[in-house]
Amino acid sequence: MASVHVVTRVVLGLAVTQWPLHGSSLRWVSLAFVVLVALLWGGLDGIRDARTAVDEESGADLTMMWLKAAALAGVLAGAVTWLIGTISGIAVGDNTLFFELTSGAAFTILLVFLPAMLAVAVGRFLVRRKAPATPAHVSPGAAGAGAAGAYASEQDYDVVEAAEENYEASEWSYEHGTGQAYDESDQGYYENDQAAQQQAAGDQSADGGRHYVDDAPTEVFEAIKPENGK
Repeated sequence: MASVHVVTRVVLGLAVTQWPLHGSSLRWVSLAFVVLVALLWGGLDGIRDARTAVDEESGADLTMMWLKAAALAGVLAGAVTWLIGTISGIAVGDNTLFFELTSGAAFTILLVFLPAMLAVAVGRFLVRRKAPATPAHVSPGAAGAGAAGAYASEQDYDVVEAAEENYEASEWSYEHGTGQAYDESDQGYYENDQAAQQQAAGDQSADGGRHYVDDAPTEVFEAIKPENGK
């Protein structure tokens, strides 16, 4: 940007010397040119940053970058332009070096920073407006794996819930003094009473000392008594 401003001022000095009656128009054209360069450059930065950043927070700090660039362009362009006007005699202005490094540099900073920031904002807005609603980095395979994992988790939850219901039924029978509990492996209710187990130990040793009863409480199906020790 410093070179753009230096070249523009040199060309403007040569053009004013050649066409002195059109000095005002040439100055406006030069001003429009340097502003257009800042607009295009800032717009390209905004578009590139919006395309590469994952979200708004992870984007580059283009504000500080363009502020530093504008400050450097203002000071450097002022010093180089003053030097060219001193050694070459081109009509780039009769300003002193102090003026070029202060007021002239401040004006150049505004001509660089403000258009660039406006273009950065517009470029980011145009890219993010056309962005899809779903993140592009999520592949269909990952989405399918996530759905399968959710289904598996739901199945595991059903198994745990069924086990908790069986456990609660057993606790209810203990709390109400029935001494009966549900055995899912043998498909029935059994008594855990020690005396009943000792009495049935001889007849039903294969059942681990569990004595099946006929009046076992159930809400789903009737109790199934093992036959032939199975």
